[in-house]
Amino acid sequence: MRVQADQDKCASSGQCVMTAPDVFDQREYDGVVFLRTDRPSPEQTEDVRYAALICPSRAITVTEELPRRGGQAGGADRLAAG
Repeated sequence: MRVQADQDKCASSGQCVMTAPDVFDQREYDGVVFLRTDRPSPEQTEDVRYAALICPSRAITVTEELPRRGGQAGGADRLAAG
C-alpha cells in the first residue's frame, strides 16, 4: 500500500490523525496534513483505508500494490476514497 495526502485539498479536520496517528500528522501552524510515512505497515493498512474513507475533503489517496506472480511486489491498483 502507498498513501498520498493532497495538502491543497486538506480541510484540517484531523480525522486522519485521530484514525492513524502513526501515518498522518498535522502542521502546527495551519493543521494541514502531512505524512509520517507513505508506506504504512500491514498493521496500519486498515486504519489508513478508513482515514481515506472518512476524510471530509477527500485529500487522502490509497494505492494498493498487487503482488506479482512469484510473490514479488508489482503493479498497483489505485483506490481513492469518495
